[in-house]
Amino acid sequence: MPDSKKFFENLSGAGKSIGVLTSGGDAQGMNAAVRAVVRMGIYVGAKVYFIHEGYQGMVDGGDNIKEATWESVSSMLQLGGTVIGSARCKEFRTHDGRLRAALNLVQLGITNLCVIGGDGSLTGANLFREEWSGLLEELVQSGKELRLAVETHSVLHIVGMVGSIDNDFCGTDMTIGTDSALHRIIEVVDAIMTTAQSQVQTSFVLYLALVSALACGADWVLIPEMPPEDGWEEQMCQKLSENRADKKRLNIIIVAEGALDSHNRSITTDYVKDLVVRCLGFDTRVTILGHVQRGGTPSAFDRILASRMGVEAVLALLEASPDTPACVVSLRGNQAIRLPLMECVQMTQEVQKAMDEKNFEEAVKLRGRSFENNLNTYKLLSYRKPDSEVPKSPYNVAVLNVGAPAAGMNAAVRSAVRVGITEGHTMFAVHDGFEGFSKGQITEIKWGDVGGWTGQGGSLLGTKRTLPAKHLNKIAEQIRIHNIGALLVIGGFEAYLGLLELLAARSKHPELCVPMVMVPSTVSNNIPGSDLSIGADTALNAITNVRQQTCDRIKQSASGTKRRVFIIETMGGYCGYLATVGALAAGADAAYIYEEPFSIRDLQTNVEHLTEKMKTSIQRGLVLRNENSNENFTTDFIYQLYTEEGKGVFDCRKNVLGHMQQGGAPSPFDRNFGTKIAAKAMQWISKKLKEFYIEGRVFANTEDSACLLGMRRRALVFQPVTQLKEETDFEHRIPKEQWWLKLRPLMKILAKYKTSYDVSDSGQLEHVAGLRTRDENEAVLTF
Repeated sequence: MPDSKKFFENLSGAGKSIGVLTSGGDAQGMNAAVRAVVRMGIYVGAKVYFIHEGYQGMVDGGDNIKEATWESVSSMLQLGGTVIGSARCKEFRTHDGRLRAALNLVQLGITNLCVIGGDGSLTGANLFREEWSGLLEELVQSGKELRLAVETHSVLHIVGMVGSIDNDFCGTDMTIGTDSALHRIIEVVDAIMTTAQSQVQTSFVLYLALVSALACGADWVLIPEMPPEDGWEEQMCQKLSENRADKKRLNIIIVAEGALDSHNRSITTDYVKDLVVRCLGFDTRVTILGHVQRGGTPSAFDRILASRMGVEAVLALLEASPDTPACVVSLRGNQAIRLPLMECVQMTQEVQKAMDEKNFEEAVKLRGRSFENNLNTYKLLSYRKPDSEVPKSPYNVAVLNVGAPAAGMNAAVRSAVRVGITEGHTMFAVHDGFEGFSKGQITEIKWGDVGGWTGQGGSLLGTKRTLPAKHLNKIAEQIRIHNIGALLVIGGFEAYLGLLELLAARSKHPELCVPMVMVPSTVSNNIPGSDLSIGADTALNAITNVRQQTCDRIKQSASGTKRRVFIIETMGGYCGYLATVGALAAGADAAYIYEEPFSIRDLQTNVEHLTEKMKTSIQRGLVLRNENSNENFTTDFIYQLYTEEGKGVFDCRKNVLGHMQQGGAPSPFDRNFGTKIAAKAMQWISKKLKEFYIEGRVFANTEDSACLLGMRRRALVFQPVTQLKEETDFEHRIPKEQWWLKLRPLMKILAKYKTSYDVSDSGQLEHVAGLRTRDENEAVLTF
């Protein structure tokens, strides 16, 4: 930390000016990125300018380029679109237009640009950078009195962030706006599914096809990268007919814009609708979402992603030298990284070239492992092979949920069951966790049994916190009775403890010598060995309330009235993940957690800081407190302290969110995360079953036969649970080291506190080609 602090302090922005603009189509989360750039830029001492209306504002100059203040980005985090405007500009494509833009920038001393847009906007920015010195020289020769300015501002630095709901930019797993657009799509699909309770229908949804298909469990998807082979119409109709025969009341078909068949003929929703009506006679409806996907409040994921990218963009600009190429801030796994802008643009263009040449396999590879993994996972889960094509294995595999329910558990179970069946295994569902296991609440579960599970909240299998230690004899007996050869446990800290207890009991109960793997699923996100858990994203959205908009309504309820501060209590046990990351997503002023001890002096400092802000700039404040952050400084205590100290300046309200964070439909991220991580877990089980099948039975008694599958930075990693004991604080049920603690300084900086920011993960410019050659486990989680 000391080295990182020193490095950060050396990146002074004094004397530097940064221009921020949004260009092209708008995307939810752009405002969060603009806010982060402005506040981080001001924090380091730079001047930051809004460039309104994108490149058009840069060309026109005047009032379109205004200096930003800290207060000018208040209350914009939760807004969709872009408040500084975005416009396509024909003039900037001309040399004369770029010359005018250069004049407007150099007159204000702006030589650092942060561009938020798509590949076209970023390509234009790079061209502008390459021409910059020539443009300045041309301005001098034309008689402009800019000689001194040219000498001091001879280099233009460019950093890009990709804001696009299409998520079609190579080099990043996620673009700003994609997750929010998926929220809009899934909300529509979920609403359509609700109508199926009373009517039998076939529906179509258009756009962001592949990931939407994964998130809602669509029956059929048509995308440009995977043109269906001849005869697809008959195959699709046969599948829809079989689903109806299984009493499925609704079929969902998702069609991407630009979908083609193998003969390069366009496939439209009208064509598919007419086909279904003609061949099957089903009541069929088409829903084209269009610009609905761009609207609404940004999701928690997009707010956090954009905030992290905005801060990283400022650091990249401060660190840039005259030789530094224009770069783009990208997301890889769980890390913000920097990549050469034009490498990413060229790769994106190569994808289109491969598509034009009908080299679809190459196009899929060029899109990256994340897209390729999505495609392979969808194929696994959606197309059931005939029994004659599935090699029957001798193994029975049991799936159970353990601990508190978490949104996304059902998506994980569905994925595990279908992948297991595809691998030839007989799948068993264990109801009510280890307690149900001991009581024999075990049933075979088949492909059709998990249809429609992806979007359902809670745990359809039932889940309890009971640990297995007191039931080992009965659990061993049930394993023997049902000839279970492997266990997949989906759950939270109790699941982790349960796996350790089963492992320790192997010497007394040989029936427990089977491969076991745990998939982390808990809103608390407190599992050692994994940066993220299924359910945590849905809980964050409950805190920021993308759907119910509770926190945003709480903050907005004070708008136009007297100043008000809201104290919110979050779940998480002793883990402060929800409070910290929720605070970053909601734009909170403080977040109190167990991992960062605080005193009455800290509370007083926070109250005084917020009071000063209330007097000068803002009308509403937000404070989050983790439920177990301090046994003495309770939510009631903090509420009363703020109420007393804020008299005459603001009043207070409090809200304990409680179990609403566990409920509701899972977010698109949790649906996809659960789907993909459970599929990978089942493939590991299949491998281990073959490895440990000895003399007609499975016998696994090695350390690596009981693992947790977790996300570590950029990779999905199988880790023996015995090795994770060293990383665990068992008393407080949290990992000893937690990656998200590095986000706390970022949260404080954006709330106008002076602090040190750890930049140990920043500053390295990577290359797209290098990312493509990394381990196959990398970057498979996001959209």
